Amino acid sequence: MGKQFINELKVGDAVQSDFAVVEKALNAFSQPNRAGEYFLRLQLADVTGTLRAVAWEQGPELAALFEVGDVVRIRGEISNYHGPQLIIYSLEPVAPAEINYEYFQKVAPRSRAEMLDELHEMINKVSHPYLQSLLQAFFADEAFLQRYSQAPAARTVHHNYVGGLLEHALETAALCEYFVQLHPTLDLSLLICGALLHDVGKLEEYEVKGMSIQLTTAGKLLGHIMIGKEMLDAKIRQIPDFPADLHMQLAHLMLAHHGQKEWGSPEIPRTFEAYALHHADLISARLNQFAQAAQKSGHNSKWTEYDRLLARDIYLGKAE
Repeated sequence: MGKQFINELKVGDAVQSDFAVVEKALNAFSQPNRAGEYFLRLQLADVTGTLRAVAWEQGPELAALFEVGDVVRIRGEISNYHGPQLIIYSLEPVAPAEINYEYFQKVAPRSRAEMLDELHEMINKVSHPYLQSLLQAFFADEAFLQRYSQAPAARTVHHNYVGGLLEHALETAALCEYFVQLHPTLDLSLLICGALLHDVGKLEEYEVKGMSIQLTTAGKLLGHIMIGKEMLDAKIRQIPDFPADLHMQLAHLMLAHHGQKEWGSPEIPRTFEAYALHHADLISARLNQFAQAAQKSGHNSKWTEYDRLLARDIYLGKAE
């Protein structure tokens, strides 16, 4: 079933497609012959816009099937009542595994296929046999790879879109690779492994629900660094004779990548690789914040609006 986008729907169109629910309400009928009965009103959305929808029959039963933020599959028809309105004939929730989040969320500017190719190239640069085994333990799992390649890196700050986690990890790994060229004593295999896994806990910290990115209960109570450390430990336990010191150094990369305890880092970087990873992570995040601020300002602006998170406005003029 192909996606029918909201901005393409016209009065009279038959509809069978998926939409995100952004508003939900049960309203009582005003007609005496339907006293005590309720109909369902929805505001639906996808990346192209919003659409009003109504189900005249079985309102309470349908409303119980989903929550605001969920994606639902609707069969119906576009009518005209003070503008386009979707009359719902049937409705069912869509399982998370079936949702194409690109229909409902901002997506990474790079294609998923291109980034996955780069990911595999980056993994192949890891020469240390135990680190290679660790990366295979994660990325050879197709279900994990699917989640990793679609996950956002944040809710609001940086790379906060579908595919953002993969994009951020690749940028961080590329910066680490450059640092190794400048400082050859750095361990390339350790840095690439750390770059690709430092934010892996975000798979459990965030969930994409329709049009929004939300913190999970684990995300609120534990945070991605603690979750990621647990995921790392679990995979390493599956690899026989994994060196204890290597395990500790990898764990330190993960625990120290925020750089400062004031920024939520359980530890400060105490190895060369941890310090390099922290700054690669920070540069990737900050430049993405700059790019998003510039994008919001339009092509003709010389300055962005003041950005509260960056604590500055940004000059967009080009040197002649």
